[in-house]
Amino acid sequence: MANRNNPDFDKDADAQGGGVQSVDRALHILEILAREGDAGVSEIAEEMGVHKSTVSRLMGSLVGRDLVRQNNERGKYQLGFGILRLATSIPGRLSVVHEARDVLESLAAKYKETVNLAVLRSNYAVNVDQAMGPSTLATYDWVGSLTPLHATSSGKVLLAALTVDERDQLLKRVGLPARTPRTITNRTELETQLLDVSRQGYAVVHEEFEIGLTAVAVPIYNHLGNVIAAVSISGPAFRFTPEDHPGLMEGLREAGLTISAKMGYRRR
Repeated sequence: MANRNNPDFDKDADAQGGGVQSVDRALHILEILAREGDAGVSEIAEEMGVHKSTVSRLMGSLVGRDLVRQNNERGKYQLGFGILRLATSIPGRLSVVHEARDVLESLAAKYKETVNLAVLRSNYAVNVDQAMGPSTLATYDWVGSLTPLHATSSGKVLLAALTVDERDQLLKRVGLPARTPRTITNRTELETQLLDVSRQGYAVVHEEFEIGLTAVAVPIYNHLGNVIAAVSISGPAFRFTPEDHPGLMEGLREAGLTISAKMGYRRR
């Protein structure tokens, strides 16, 4: 019977697995260091159930690639700056429009309404992509439209993510003009609503931007946990009441988190 405490056992296993096991173990080491902050060879070997020599051998490779570093000559190990270089190369290559596309289509098919993806640009919520539901009423193309932040569900999600100072400066520039009789034009009332948006994780508007239009939106986060976009579902007010639609809120939240995960966000 093979002895796991024998370092030759690990070498034989690596050879049989064509190196795949070594890769898996190296990734396991990185995950442990990411979770713990730092750890010694003995601690890592114990958690992984392998011999210390196996961990030492893998550490040598990781240190050589600058993915791991040692605090001092005999200290514990931490993630190295090589990890940071790899991580920072990803966001620039990620497009929220590209990553969100399949999710938008899925939402539109499931809830049979119009789904939009919006970002904050030049004091407005700009719709950058859209998926149409099967309804014949859902025919308006919102892509490229500049919509007011204070009167739309996506806009309120984006506003709620700003700091108080950022929001104050922005709203001083654009004001709170009424789009319909239901538009919130009082700053105190808006701030109260934005606190609710932050707490609840979604924003709903009933005919604030356009009479007859209801919408709900949730945030999309990047790898740093910052809100970078919002995904919304909108439909005619006579048939679309998101708060009363079974499972819609949770489904939309899950969709937002799915897109966020594609952008590098890690759920808390």
